Amino acid sequence: MSGKHDRDQRAASAAAFRPMQVELSFSTITINQILANPLEGETPTARVKQIAVMMVVARLHGDGLPVTLTRLTEITGLTRSGIAQTIGPLVKRGLLVEEMGKNAMGRGMARQFKMSPTLLQTLDLMMGSPIENGK
Repeated sequence: MSGKHDRDQRAASAAAFRPMQVELSFSTITINQILANPLEGETPTARVKQIAVMMVVARLHGDGLPVTLTRLTEITGLTRSGIAQTIGPLVKRGLLVEEMGKNAMGRGMARQFKMSPTLLQTLDLMMGSPIENGK
């Protein structure tokens, strides 16, 4: 009986550790991509803002609501132009993908942002997903 209890306890510990491991891996990838690949004319302060915005996007990822400039301004307190200036380099680096979608009222269009498929795939690989040859 003790063996089953130990296995259950190890499984519960591993499950609890996984979200922390995903966050750490995401942070590492994001920080390395931003700091190791400065864009022309980019200041260190701009890169730190990008890291902060990516952490906010990560928190919003998967909550079922689109990540828009409006949501990011509400959460961060930055101006709309400040968010737009911070998001642009993240899209350019390939960390985020920009799409146009319906605005919150269902009329008109709004810029929406998602984590790039490449970033998510890299994160999956770091978490132990099997590598699929040729895909």
